[in-house]
Amino acid sequence: MSAPNLKIENLHVEIDGTEIIKGFNLEINGGEIHAIMGPNGTGKSTLASAIMGHPKYEITKGSVHLDGKDVLEMEVDERAQAGLFLAMQYPSEISGVTNADFMRSAINAKREEGNEISLMKFIRKMEEKMETLEMDQAFSQRYLNEGFSGGEKKRNEILQLLMMEPKIAVLDEIDSGLDIDALKVVSTGINDLRGPEFGGLIITHYQRLLNYITPDKVHVMMQGRIVKSGDAELAKRLETEGYEWIKEELGIEDERVGQQQQA
Repeated sequence: MSAPNLKIENLHVEIDGTEIIKGFNLEINGGEIHAIMGPNGTGKSTLASAIMGHPKYEITKGSVHLDGKDVLEMEVDERAQAGLFLAMQYPSEISGVTNADFMRSAINAKREEGNEISLMKFIRKMEEKMETLEMDQAFSQRYLNEGFSGGEKKRNEILQLLMMEPKIAVLDEIDSGLDIDALKVVSTGINDLRGPEFGGLIITHYQRLLNYITPDKVHVMMQGRIVKSGDAELAKRLETEGYEWIKEELGIEDERVGQQQQA
């Protein structure tokens, strides 16, 4: 299997007629973990939703390609089948569908008919991944995210990531609401996937997650685009100095591109 490649070029995204993403460029290859940081309202979560095809977000210009294939021509389920994965900032609750049924169906949707994962292989894999994430096995039979705490939902997103083994994963503020112990566990799960057949994009406000998942590249997003890139040291500097030095360096007066809920 060749290493995956996600290439985003000159992406522009609107919501309700307001442009949020303004010429975004990024390329992620297999074996790489990228982190995007930036103040609230700069378009980070909008980027994640647009990549996965949320109908609320209108892409007005630019391109997104996964292994040379046009992602923007795909339906949402086709994007997932092609190897894209989104760990959402606010995972949805789905009553009547157990975690196990949801994940087995998602895995089989990526496989050809007649090559579905066997029940026993699926159970063994799920038990193994739940043990890695220190999750009670009873969670497999609970309805998807129903009644879960914020931290439990985030662990469940990483469980889905480990089970589905996508080519490229976008992790939108996966550290939000996690205490330090849960953060370490979630980071262990993500690090387990690192390798030439997996690429990741971590969207976060805080350096603390990057203490456990060392990124290959760190990007600062302002005004709907990447304005500065560097290595893990850039994230550490942002933690101690904030974003003012970047705005002064680049002459940026207002980093917000929309309302905070559009971040």
